[in-house]
Amino acid sequence: MQLLDGKVVSQHIKSEIKKEVEEIIATGKRAPHLVAILVGENPASKAYVGSKVKTCAELGFESTLITYEADLQEEILLQKIAELNNDAGIDGILVQLPLPKHISENKIIESISPSKDVDGFHPVNLGKMLLSLPTFIPATPFGMMLMLQHYGIPISGKHCVVIGRSNIVGTPMSILMSRNSEPGNCTVTLCHSKTKNIKEFCLQADIIIAAIGRPKFVTADMVKDGAIILDVGINRIESTETKSGYRLVGDVDFDAVAEKCSYITPVPGGVGLMTICALMKNTLLAYLHNNAS
Repeated sequence: MQLLDGKVVSQHIKSEIKKEVEEIIATGKRAPHLVAILVGENPASKAYVGSKVKTCAELGFESTLITYEADLQEEILLQKIAELNNDAGIDGILVQLPLPKHISENKIIESISPSKDVDGFHPVNLGKMLLSLPTFIPATPFGMMLMLQHYGIPISGKHCVVIGRSNIVGTPMSILMSRNSEPGNCTVTLCHSKTKNIKEFCLQADIIIAAIGRPKFVTADMVKDGAIILDVGINRIESTETKSGYRLVGDVDFDAVAEKCSYITPVPGGVGLMTICALMKNTLLAYLHNNAS
């Protein structure tokens, strides 16, 4: 079993991004600029945004964090996004999800200019991805593809089972794994909460991508020997072994499953780190595209 180490891969990719940013600045040009918007006090969202801002500083990006109270009016957020869309000094805009229930996530995502949508959630960018056109790929799927590419894992012709059909992870990942590219060219089965006999599908899989949001959902009896496991889940469970009283686990029962795998990502330290790395790569791509002339 080989561990797919998100820390090692992300550091490698971030070092390449940092070098490119240094070369850009050395020519007298400005650094890439990412704006993050946080609405409310969700602890997980605050932690995610904090990690993104910290990584921007590490890579030499400029970043701006805009925070609002949870009772923010939707119209004010839309006005702010319109202002950022029209600011030529800003390359990427991300609005941290989830948003308070009174704000339409779809309306907010669609208000972001596709050329600045570094999260890759805008319908225009998702449509381009479906057609294999150059675009921003959603950060978590993009991060997993970068990881597979880094380790040089041959996946062409393999059977990939994706568990979870969200627009952010499961559905785009199923498309990326099946399209005619490298990595890619898998035969893909997309399973979800209404799928009957998920275990039978998983036992046929050469690759399992677990993104269903249920702790330790994938157990050893669902995995065939030599399978490749990418675990997207980040779940908090109670623990008497930590000061906080909880610990993070994935959607895969790592301890039981790992010994059967050829490759597996840990939680934490796997896909989550690659998500932030991919977001930074998208931001650099946005900068290069928007400042091409």
